[in-house]
Amino acid sequence: MTDPLIPAVLAFRDNGSPFSPLYDDIYHSAVGALEQAHYVFLGGNALPERWQRRRIFTVLETGFGMGINFLVTWAAWRSDPSRCERLHFVSTEKHPFSAADLRHVHATTFSDPLVAELADALANAWPMLVPGTHRLEFDDGRVVLTLIFADAAESLPTLRLRADAFYLDGFAPAKNPELWSPAIFKSLARVAGEDATFATYSSAGEIKRALTQCGFEYRKVDGFGWKRAMLVGRFAPRWRVRRYEPPAPFAPLAHQERHAVVIGAGLAGCAVIERLAARGWRVSSLERHATLAQDASGNPAGVFHPMISRDDSVASRVTRAGFLYALNRWNALERAGHPLARGTQGLLQIAADNAEAHAIGDAIAAFRYPSDYVTPVSATDAARLAGMPLARGGWWFPRGGWIDPASLCAAQFAAAGDLLERHFGVDVARIERSGGEWSVFDVAGKVVARAPVVIVAGAHEAARIAGLHHAPTRSIRGQLSLLPAASVAPLALPVIGEGYAVPLANGVTLTGATYELDDPDTSLRVEGHRENIERVAQMLPAFAGALDSAPLATLAGRVAFRCVTSDRMPMVGQLADEAAAARDAARLRGAWPLDLPRAEGLYGAFAYGSRGLVWAALGAELIASQIEGEPWPLERDLAEDIDPARFLLRGLRQGTVG
Repeated sequence: MTDPLIPAVLAFRDNGSPFSPLYDDIYHSAVGALEQAHYVFLGGNALPERWQRRRIFTVLETGFGMGINFLVTWAAWRSDPSRCERLHFVSTEKHPFSAADLRHVHATTFSDPLVAELADALANAWPMLVPGTHRLEFDDGRVVLTLIFADAAESLPTLRLRADAFYLDGFAPAKNPELWSPAIFKSLARVAGEDATFATYSSAGEIKRALTQCGFEYRKVDGFGWKRAMLVGRFAPRWRVRRYEPPAPFAPLAHQERHAVVIGAGLAGCAVIERLAARGWRVSSLERHATLAQDASGNPAGVFHPMISRDDSVASRVTRAGFLYALNRWNALERAGHPLARGTQGLLQIAADNAEAHAIGDAIAAFRYPSDYVTPVSATDAARLAGMPLARGGWWFPRGGWIDPASLCAAQFAAAGDLLERHFGVDVARIERSGGEWSVFDVAGKVVARAPVVIVAGAHEAARIAGLHHAPTRSIRGQLSLLPAASVAPLALPVIGEGYAVPLANGVTLTGATYELDDPDTSLRVEGHRENIERVAQMLPAFAGALDSAPLATLAGRVAFRCVTSDRMPMVGQLADEAAAARDAARLRGAWPLDLPRAEGLYGAFAYGSRGLVWAALGAELIASQIEGEPWPLERDLAEDIDPARFLLRGLRQGTVG
C-alpha cells in the first residue's frame, strides 16, 4: 500500500546552510550550492557538450532536495545555443519541501538572476504534496521535470526511461545508506542508455564496489571544495545485466517525417493530438462526425476530481496522477490563449452513509493528504460550500470542478495549430501496415490517410478498427437531465455521490447519469429523468421538489454511451501484435507486458468510461512518450494496469490464446 508522504522540515545550520534534521546532513556544500552543481554534476557528466544537437537528453537524479541540480542544469540548457531539443530531468524525492519552504530556501541560497528566475518558475509550478509521479513542463514543454515523490528504493524500479546521465546526489552514504545500496545501482543499470555517464560527490569504497557490480566503470577525480575526491564514470557492462532494454528513441525511415493519424476527435483523441503537436508532430485527425467532441465527449459538462480509497487502489493512483496532470495541461492551454469553459469553485463528494464518511476521512488522515488536495467536511460545512442543505457530509476537492468537454477539445485543436489536418465525416473501417507505415481505409475501401504512427481513440470503434480480439469493452448508456432554473435553487459548486448535480449557465442544473449496460436506446426516457432526480435528492433533499415542479416528459437532456472494460480501467498505450502473440503462445505463457510482441507504430486511447476528463491528458502524454522513447509520466506498474495488451496477457497465462 502507498506510504504517506512526509514533507521535509526546513532547518539551517549556524552558518546558514540548509540541512535535514531527519538525516542530519546538509543539502549542499557550504562552499557554494551552484558551484557544486556545476562542478560535480554538469562537469562530471561532460555537460552541456554531450546533449548538444540531440533531440532528447535525459538526466536521472537520486534525491531532488532543493532542486539545485535541476535549476543549474536548466540554466545551462537555456544558455547553450546548441542545446538538445527536449531536456528531460527525472528525480526522486522521499521528503519534498512544501512550496513555501522551497521559496524560502531558494531566497537564502541564490543570487544568480537567471537561477533565481528559474527557481521562481519552479516554485510556481510545484506540485501538491501527494505520492506518485508529477510531470512539470517549462520553456514551452522543451524542459520537462518528472518528480517522483516516493522512496527511491521503491520508485526507481518502476521507471521506464533511457537515461543519458545520472546525478547521484542523495545525502551522504553514512547518513542515508539506503540511497547508495546495490539495489539502487541495479535499478539505475536497468535504465542506462548506451554510454550513459554518472557523477557523484562521494568516493566511498562501498559505492565503487556497487557501481562495478552493476556494470558501471568509475574514475576518481578531484572533488569540489573541501572534498578531496569524487567519482565519475559510465555504464559499460561486460555482461548482460538486464532483461529488458530501455525504450529506444523514435527513428523514422529516411523518407518519413514525424506524422501520426489520430482516429477519433473526442476527449481521448484531442488530447493525443495536442501532445503530439507539442512535440512537433504533424497530425491528421479523422472523425466520423461533422465536428469534434461528439458522443460522450459532447455532454454539456463533466466533473473532474481525484478518487479516494482506503487502500489507495490502482484506480485511485492512476486517477490522482491523471487529475494533477490534467490541471497542469489545462492551465497551460489557458496561459497560451486557449480559453476553457470550466468551474473553479471546487467539488463536493457526499458519502453514501456515515460509515463511508468515517472510512474515507480516516484514509485522508492516514495518507496525510494536504488540504489543497482533499478535505473531509461535515454536513454543516458541506451545506455552506454548496449553498443548500445536504443529507450527509463527505469530502471537498478544492481543485476539482466541472468543465465543458467541447471547449477543452476545441482548445487542444487550436493549440496544435498548423500541424493539425482536420478531416470530419470520415468513417474509418480498418487499418493495414505495409512498407513501414499504416494505411487507413474508410468504409468504401478508400485509403484516407497514411502515416508511420496511428492512434485509435474512437471509444467503441477502436478495437474493431485496430482488429483487436482481446479488448473486451462494453457500452454503458447514460442519460443526463437538465433541470430548468425555476425547478431548483442554484448550487454554488458541483456535488457528486450517488449521482451528480452541476450548476450551469442561466441557473440550469445538470444531473445524471443513468448507468445502463448494453442498452442502445438513444431516446430520452421519463424514468431516466426520474432516476437522476431521485438519486440527487438523496444527497440534496431540496431537489426532491423538482419531481413536482419539472414536467419529466418535457425535460431536456442527453443520451451518450460510455465505453468501459471489464476491469473499469482505460486502454492506453502501444497495442499488441495479437497474431504474433498467438503464434508464440507457448513461449509467452509466463510472459510479462514487456515480453509481448507489439504492433509497430500502433497505439490506443479508449475505454475511458466516465473518467475521460481526468485520464485523457495523462493517457495522451504516456502515448506520446512511448512513441518518442521519452521517460514515461507514470510508474511502469500503473502503465501496465492500463496497457491495452493486459487482457491478451491474461489469456496467454491462462492458456486460452493460440
